[in-house]
Amino acid sequence: MRPAKKNKRQKIKEKKQQQQRNRLIMISLLVLGAAFVVYAFLSSTIQSVGEITVPELSEHPNADGLALGDPNAPVTIDVFEDFQCSACQFFTESIEPLVIEYYVSTGKARLVFHNYPFLDGDGAFNGGESDRAANASMCASEQNRFWDMQAIIFANLNGENQGNLNNQTLKAMAEAIDLDTAAFNECYDDNKYRDQIQADFEYGQELGVSGTPTVYVNGEKVGEINKIASFQEIAVAVDAIVNAAE
Repeated sequence: MRPAKKNKRQKIKEKKQQQQRNRLIMISLLVLGAAFVVYAFLSSTIQSVGEITVPELSEHPNADGLALGDPNAPVTIDVFEDFQCSACQFFTESIEPLVIEYYVSTGKARLVFHNYPFLDGDGAFNGGESDRAANASMCASEQNRFWDMQAIIFANLNGENQGNLNNQTLKAMAEAIDLDTAAFNECYDDNKYRDQIQADFEYGQELGVSGTPTVYVNGEKVGEINKIASFQEIAVAVDAIVNAAE
C-alpha cells in the first residue's frame, strides 16, 4: 500500500510542477506580446516622423506673437494662410521675405498672420492636419517663436492631407527648433488655442476670404481672385497709403 500511496503523491507533485511551467510559459508569452506592441508603437512613431528639414531661421523685426513690425506703423498687412497650402508655402518663402525687408523692417508696415485652416473640410476645428499645424504654431507663439514654427512647417510640407502633419512630427519640429518641448507639448495636447484659431477663421470668412493665401492691406484685399498676391501688388497698395500720409 505504501508504494501506491507514494506514487500518488508523486503524480500530484508532477502535476503541480507542470501547472507552474504552464504559468511561466503564459507569463513569458504575455511579456513578449507586450514588448512587441511597444516596439510596433515606437516603430510607427519613428516612421511617422521621418527626417525633418530644419530651414535657416531668420531674424524677425519686432516679433510679437503672430505679428511683425512696429504696431504704430501706418499700414497693416493681414495674411490668411493654411499650413497645408502649397501656395501659402510659396508666399511665405518667396514673397513674405521681401515684404519684411522693404516694408516691415523699415517701419512702414506691420505684418499679421491669421490661421485660416480650411483644407480640413467643414470650417470647424475638427483636429485635421491644418488644425494641428495651426495649434502647433500658436503654441510656438507662446514662446515668441511663431515665425520659426511657420518656417519649419512649410519647409516640410509635402501636400494636402498626406499625414506628415501628425502629432509626433509637429512635436518633433518644435524640438528641432529648440522650443521648450515640455511647455509646447502641454499646450499642444490641450488644444489650448482651439477657440482662437476658430475665431480667426470666422474673422476671415467675415472679410470674404475664400482661399489661401489672402492678403489685405489696411482692410482692402490685394491681388486677383484665385491668384497669389504678388510682391508688386502689395508694394503698390502699401506705397499708396504711405505716400498719402507724407
